[in-house]
Order: sequence, then structure tokens, then C-alpha cells
Amino acid sequence: MISYTTYPNSSSTEWVTFVHGAGGSSAIWFKQIKAFQKHFNVLLLDLRGHGNSKSATSQSLKNKYTFKGLSHDIIEVLDALKIHKSHFVGISLGTILIRQLAELQPQRVNSMIMGGAILKMNFRSQILMKFGNVFKYVLPYLVLYKLFAFIIMPKQNHKKSRLLFINEAKKLYQKEFIKWFKLTSEINPLLKWFRQVELNIPTFYIMGEEDYMFLGSVQKVVQAHQKSSCLKIIENCGHVVNVEQAHIFNNEAIGFIQKINQ
Repeated sequence: MISYTTYPNSSSTEWVTFVHGAGGSSAIWFKQIKAFQKHFNVLLLDLRGHGNSKSATSQSLKNKYTFKGLSHDIIEVLDALKIHKSHFVGISLGTILIRQLAELQPQRVNSMIMGGAILKMNFRSQILMKFGNVFKYVLPYLVLYKLFAFIIMPKQNHKKSRLLFINEAKKLYQKEFIKWFKLTSEINPLLKWFRQVELNIPTFYIMGEEDYMFLGSVQKVVQAHQKSSCLKIIENCGHVVNVEQAHIFNNEAIGFIQKINQ
């Protein structure tokens, strides 16, 4: 089982589960824990090969990673903790896993809060993926990761997020990075399906106005999925909204969940 940490709230029966992105860990949610625990029970996860899940998943290095398999890792934790339903908060690639989980077991998902959501790979990101596939066995993974982080988060005000993800990525292994990168082979058809199919689950996208690689596709999907989806764009903010503008992110996300409950 992947590693997890819980922060209980004895006055609440609701859970909020946080899912980080590739190369990160549950540590990226340090600005969310206190704010969310005031209202809900909080569950933080370390995905395969990340954070404290490294030693627990060393045997899984032989197995191919899939989005379904990674989503089942999350479900396994929910089952172990007897959490029947939860709100889910994700960042970057974590939003894909939450959406995949909602496809597999929609009855487990109260709502989806998608920070820096990935719904389509634009031309630049497609080039980035092809470059990574060519050089993933040649260059040290940290060189590639630093390049990706700088391209996705290029501005000076993105520096804190960029450094946070690079520091977390240093804890990965080369083989682990390659296995995660191979997920890109199934990402395009999966994202196309997500864009076409609207689930009857309240979904809140929180995007930075400077998230030039992914914001445009999210805006189009929200227009098409108006029954279930809404969007908040944060000014002067890039891809990692929960770190760059934590106060706004927390207030918007918590307010969204409270509005659903009312």
C-alpha cells in the first residue's frame, strides 16, 4: 500500500483527499493542511515511488504503471481507512488520477477540485513529451525534470513552486522517473475521453492566469461541461496554484465544498 497521512477533525465526518503530481509528494500540500483541517478530515497520499512510498513500492518497479493502476492505489487506501466518500483535491497530473478514479468509482467522489488541471497537451507540451521520450534513457532524469519545470513554470514568481518540485523530484530514482514518464503514451486518448464525457460530479477548476500550457483547454471544457463544472482563474499565478497563491486557493476550495454541502 502507498504511504499516507491523516489529519482527523473530530467535529466533521467529511474527508478531503489530496493527490499530488508527478515528481512531487504530499509535502507540496503544507500550505493546505491547517486551513482544511479546521473544517474536514484530511488525507494526504504519496503516490508510487514518491515521498514515503518509495520503499513500499520497490517491487512494483517491475510492473508497468497505468493511470488505472495508480488510481487503484488511492482506492486501496480509502478502503483500508473505511472512507466511503471523499472530496478530492489534485494538482497537475494528480488531477488526471482523480478524474480516472471518478470514472472507476464515481460513488466515492463527492467533488473534484482540480488545481493546475491537465485536460489537453498543447503543441509545446507535445514537443516536450517527445523530447523526453527520446532522451529519458540518456540524460539524468533530474536534468529533464529541471527543464520541464522551467518550461511549465518559467516566470520569476513561479520560482518557489519550481524549486519545491525540483527538490521533491531529487528523491526519485532514474528508473522510477522513466516508469512515470512512460505514462505519457496513454495520456492523449485518456484526456480526449475526459474532455468529451461530463460526469455528474461537482468539479471546480482552479487555474493560474499564467498557466499558458493548460489554461486554454480547461476554459473550453468548462464551457462544454457547464452542468457540473466551474472555473476560478487566479491572477499573477502559474501552474502550481496551491503554492503560489495558497490563501486564495484554500478559501476558494473550502468555499466550494461548503457550498456543495449547503
